[in-house]
Amino acid sequence: MKNYGYVRISSIDQKEDRQLVLMHQIGIPPERIFIDKQSGKDFQRPEYQKLFKRLKEGDLLYIDSIDRLGRNYEEIQNQWRLLAKEKGIDIVVIDMPILDTRQYKDLVGTFISDVVLQLLSFVAQNERDTIRKRQAEGISAARVRGVRFGRPIKKPPDDFAEIVRNWERGKLSFSEVLKETSLKEATFYKRLREHREANGRG
Repeated sequence: MKNYGYVRISSIDQKEDRQLVLMHQIGIPPERIFIDKQSGKDFQRPEYQKLFKRLKEGDLLYIDSIDRLGRNYEEIQNQWRLLAKEKGIDIVVIDMPILDTRQYKDLVGTFISDVVLQLLSFVAQNERDTIRKRQAEGISAARVRGVRFGRPIKKPPDDFAEIVRNWERGKLSFSEVLKETSLKEATFYKRLREHREANGRG
C-alpha cells in the first residue's frame, strides 16, 4: 500500500503551498504528490491522469477538500466511484473527516458518506457556476465601459504607406517590409487590406 496526494489550483497565479504543507505533514513523499494547475470542470488533467494510472488496489489517496478533486457534480460522483469501487483504493478528504473510506464500511456509514459527497459535490459545482457568472457579468460591464480584451492591436508605422509603395515597386523585399513595419506576416496583410480599403483600393 502506498500513500498519494493530489493537489489542484485553478490557475498558475494561485499558490499550492498550503495544500503541499498538508501533504508533507501527512508524510507523503514529494514524488507521490501530483499537482495540476487548471480548472476542475473535468478530469482531463495531465497530472491527475498520471496519478489515476499509478493508483493500485489498497493505495490511499489524500486530497485537501472535495473541490480540489473537481468542481463538476456528476464528474466528482463518477470519479469517486471509479477510485473507490473499481480501483479499490481508499480516499481521505482532509477537511471533511467523514469522507474517509477507511472508515464507515458498514451500510449506514456508506450511506452517510454518499450523502455528504453529493452535498459537497453540489456545493463545488455551484461555486464554480457562480464564479463563471460573476466573471461574465464583470466582462460585460467592462465592455460597456469601453474596456478592450485580448491582445492590443498592433498598429502599422506612420510611414506604412511609403513602405507599401516601395514594396509594390520592388524596392523592398517582403522580409524587409516585415522588419521595417515590425509586423508579423498575418498582421501585415491585415493592415495592408485595411490600408487599401481606406484608400479605395480594396
